[in-house]
Amino acid sequence: MKKVLAVLADGFEELEAISPIDVLKRAGASVTLAALEKYDNLTVRGSHDIYIQCDALLSDVAKERFDAIIFPGGMPGAKNLAASSEVKDLILSTYKRGDLVCAICASPAYVLAPLGILDGKRVTCYPGCEEVAPAVKFGNYRAVKDENVITSAGPGTALEFGLLIAEALFGKQVSEKLSGGMICK
Repeated sequence: MKKVLAVLADGFEELEAISPIDVLKRAGASVTLAALEKYDNLTVRGSHDIYIQCDALLSDVAKERFDAIIFPGGMPGAKNLAASSEVKDLILSTYKRGDLVCAICASPAYVLAPLGILDGKRVTCYPGCEEVAPAVKFGNYRAVKDENVITSAGPGTALEFGLLIAEALFGKQVSEKLSGGMICK
């Protein structure tokens, strides 16, 4: 079974978290939602005041091996993720192992770019966020995979983001079946 970790910080974008989590659970992945900090009952507030209860605290699962890690965007969620040394360590160890590092919206620019893992890759982010990472050449993609990094542009691309992660983990046939079943095309 493929293991996926989605890290939620206060102010995360709800669609960017829930859509790929839903897609990956449908694909058969074991998905763990981790709260960046010790919020009340592990419940994290989204950027639109929707609260999601997580399964664990990031510090309790950060040393486990996951086939993919996901970082939703949203503000101030992406900035909160970027400020965490634990998140940085998790990203670098996952990336170096060759497992998937996935970020959407503001998170590619704010969270991944400072770590140097986007250099020379086809990547995207929310329009305007490129300004915080001028050394990275962001492209005009809805969702894109380059090596073991998957990035996506924003809330409206969250299903495509999830399907691209599912394809990387389970193959194109599974991703296409999910897409058809959810009437994505």
